[in-house]
Amino acid sequence: MKLGLFTELFSEKTFEETLDYAVLNGIQAVEISTGGWSGNKHCNPDELLKDQEKLKVFKEAVETRGLTISALNCYGNALHPQSDIMKEFYDTFYKTIQLAQKLGVSYVNTFSGCPGDSENAKYPNWPVTPWPSDFEEILEWQWEEKVIPYWIEMGKIAFSHGIKIAIEMCGGFSVHSPGSLLKLRERVNDVVKSEVIGANFNPAHLWWQGIDPVQAVRILGSVGAIYHFHGRDISMDQNNIDRWGINDTQPFSQEVDRAWRFSTIGFGHDLKDWKDMISMLRLYKYDHVISIGYQDALISNEAGFNKAVHNLKQIM
Repeated sequence: MKLGLFTELFSEKTFEETLDYAVLNGIQAVEISTGGWSGNKHCNPDELLKDQEKLKVFKEAVETRGLTISALNCYGNALHPQSDIMKEFYDTFYKTIQLAQKLGVSYVNTFSGCPGDSENAKYPNWPVTPWPSDFEEILEWQWEEKVIPYWIEMGKIAFSHGIKIAIEMCGGFSVHSPGSLLKLRERVNDVVKSEVIGANFNPAHLWWQGIDPVQAVRILGSVGAIYHFHGRDISMDQNNIDRWGINDTQPFSQEVDRAWRFSTIGFGHDLKDWKDMISMLRLYKYDHVISIGYQDALISNEAGFNKAVHNLKQIM
């Protein structure tokens, strides 16, 4: 198992500076964003796909430092009901699959997306209850008409390029839990005839939904569905949970009042929780990367990253 860095964390640095900083801190692999919500500061697919020399320089920058690319990442909602938004994310994802093949990268990380409630919708709609029955009907329509058809199409494209898709389970999206990930995986893989869909496992997004990441590793690991792993943590505030619930819709800037907030690894959940999670990953033969993606408003990116590296090295 390798310690990795999601380079989005240091988007203010150049690509080469970020790679040097990764090596300095004992990082062995990098996850690189190609567009969407995380931007493409370090990796622009349009440039690299059309210029073989730039592609060569990009690969050499990684390889000469003894690093590997654990995955390419393009966060977005390619199921967005507004066609112009949907197309932008679709195009980025498609180009990222092409680029991953050229770079010899096995995985592309993304979200499942979330459709609207009908063909006339303007914004995504995330049903979180089967009652009133409207929500159940919306959910069934979304999966049968939007989610499954789209990912079957993308699954076929990814398979034809030798790429696997690692979907991050997150609230606000159609795939947000081990159960919904396995539902999509089964439907798509059955059509594509390949295990093209798996998880980019982010424990932070499970903790705030009340899901035990250790047991989630067991559920997904038992069928070989964990393709990539994000090292992220959150802090839970029970007083605020009692006031707002786990689906707290307050802005992230309201740190004092929120039910949960992103934290440095080991500062939200103690190292025993992380040890149990890493142990479970090893039990189910996960041997890829723990990619540090850091978000904590109480400490700088570099300080938080260094703390995360220190804490994970003790365990790994």
